[in-house]
Amino acid sequence: MSHNIKELKQQFLEYIEIEKGRALKTVENYDHYLTRFIDHSKLKNAEDITDDVIREFRLWLNRQASGRNRGESEVGGTLKKKTQNYYLISLRAFLKYLAKRNVKALSPEHIELAKVGERHLNLISTDELKRLLEAPKGDELKALRDKAILELLFSTGLRVSELCSLPRDIDLHGDELSVRGKGDKVRVVFISEEAKRAVKRYLDKRVDMGDSLFAKVAGDDRKINEDTGLTSRSIERIIKHYAIKAGISKKVTPHVIRHCFATDLLSNGADLRSVQMLLGHANIGTTQIYTHITDSELKRVHKQFHNKSK
Repeated sequence: MSHNIKELKQQFLEYIEIEKGRALKTVENYDHYLTRFIDHSKLKNAEDITDDVIREFRLWLNRQASGRNRGESEVGGTLKKKTQNYYLISLRAFLKYLAKRNVKALSPEHIELAKVGERHLNLISTDELKRLLEAPKGDELKALRDKAILELLFSTGLRVSELCSLPRDIDLHGDELSVRGKGDKVRVVFISEEAKRAVKRYLDKRVDMGDSLFAKVAGDDRKINEDTGLTSRSIERIIKHYAIKAGISKKVTPHVIRHCFATDLLSNGADLRSVQMLLGHANIGTTQIYTHITDSELKRVHKQFHNKSK
């Protein structure tokens, strides 16, 4: 019995959206990667996926990375190993779904990810972070909003998408917030007194009835445009603006502030498991990218205790 691969792909996308609760952007990405695989390999049925097909597709992906076949390549003719792995992860998840449905296809265990180098963290110094947080000046609504955004990001370690989804009626009486993160999972984050003050000052200045915590400010800089909650891209532009204003030459994004949140905790003695929970990482392996931040402490220990017999 043949199984039309495009129909199965559509069923898989509906499955991860409805039953797995994946975000629409994630579903779109899976669709992109799988469609490109199916179209490139000219597949019609699930049983057409073989080791040879996978090997040929991986070879094609890798040649994209080296700059060949530029007509089919990613932006700038490059395709990094990390990006290649997105294709493979999507394909492996699709094959797992087929196996669950008892559809004859290649075993997902046949898909091995490409080896990538150690992830590099983009960080700013403590002094740069301080300048960034202090960059929004004045009592205008926009400045108060932007100050609240920066303080809340550093206080909680929220993802930018989580920040954008916060409602206006958050409870500032306690020290914690419940947020819905990746995979529709709810976790608790904690908010500092400084962040609470910044958010309260901003909310006290608002006279609109909008539901979003952070929204666009109208042209007169006094009113919120009630129907336009800030997007992730808007937040990125805001942070870039204040990074330049603070004299920071490095690229600063919401995720850089999230990195600062994690490294600040670890540098001050927090354990990795707690940081994992606060960041909302499903796998502690993701959190382990921050462990080298404590190398300065290891250096101190080495200097203090190594070869004391001399």
